[in-house]
Amino acid sequence: MSEKTNKRQRSRIGYGSSYHRGERHEVGSGPGIGSVLGGQVWVIQPDRKAVPENACLWMQAGAVKYKTCNNHFDCNTCKYDHAMQNKVALGKQVSWQDSMRRQPALARTCRHSLTGRIAQRACAYDFHCEKCDFDQYFEDVLAAKTQSAPTDIARVKGFDVPRHYHFHNGHTWARIESGGNLRIGLDDFSLKVFGQADGFDLPLMGKELNHNQIGWGLKRKHHLADVRAPIDGVIMEVNIRVMENPGLANREPYGDGWLFLVRTPDVKKAAKRLMDDEASLNWINNEVSILEEMVTDVAGPLAADGGTFGPDIYGNLPGLDWHQLARTFLKTG
Repeated sequence: MSEKTNKRQRSRIGYGSSYHRGERHEVGSGPGIGSVLGGQVWVIQPDRKAVPENACLWMQAGAVKYKTCNNHFDCNTCKYDHAMQNKVALGKQVSWQDSMRRQPALARTCRHSLTGRIAQRACAYDFHCEKCDFDQYFEDVLAAKTQSAPTDIARVKGFDVPRHYHFHNGHTWARIESGGNLRIGLDDFSLKVFGQADGFDLPLMGKELNHNQIGWGLKRKHHLADVRAPIDGVIMEVNIRVMENPGLANREPYGDGWLFLVRTPDVKKAAKRLMDDEASLNWINNEVSILEEMVTDVAGPLAADGGTFGPDIYGNLPGLDWHQLARTFLKTG
């Protein structure tokens, strides 16, 4: 029931490897590693020159040969970074900063560019980040406002489901940002079901969200739908643009229509409570089936293939009950 809207395919898997379709004679022979999946022979070829998808700052600087980041580029809470800094203090390891200082001038890239948080930018402070005005401004101001839209989206009966987002069964999403914060919003399904809100009842910066508890509300005319928070954490930033223009959430639910940036004490624990790519697709398929039954009850039989849903389902089908929709899909009401 789902189809990819982005046809881009990965050409590398794992660290330093590439793959191609092969022939049966390549299984067990040749320089590659041959295996059969679904009746098709695939040959994986090690390639030491390949670049891992999330290379650690220490690797990108050339201070170590290989290390992927498993802490969302949140160096302040990274055990590996702390251990490496201790080795540097003992004179047993060159720091990533010193390694970058040895690079040609044009290759001395800002650490925020290395971690993918901003576009290409040269370092002007010789990697003394504590003295850098931009570094402080970015961490305090720009990081909360700098976000990116999804590049790989599946579509299920007209509803967008992006990859690398984590979903709560109350139709909210969380995306782990570089630096360890989580960006939060309502998903495309809920915003199409309830239609464009007249406003959002959002808490202020500094307030706490509690996982699975009522976190905010969606208003439409005389109706209010409560929404459950997908994670625990403290709100670091509220999207003022959505408060001023609620329709932005409907137009770009996974981009500029985000609602909060949240700091949580344990990012990995928070992510484990939510659905990943495969689970979220299965869940949305099931939610669509429930919605189809509700629509059939008030509007009669759907097309044989179910068709696809457009925006403002509630507004276009007055027979649907707002409170029932909130109970069924937002787990509130």
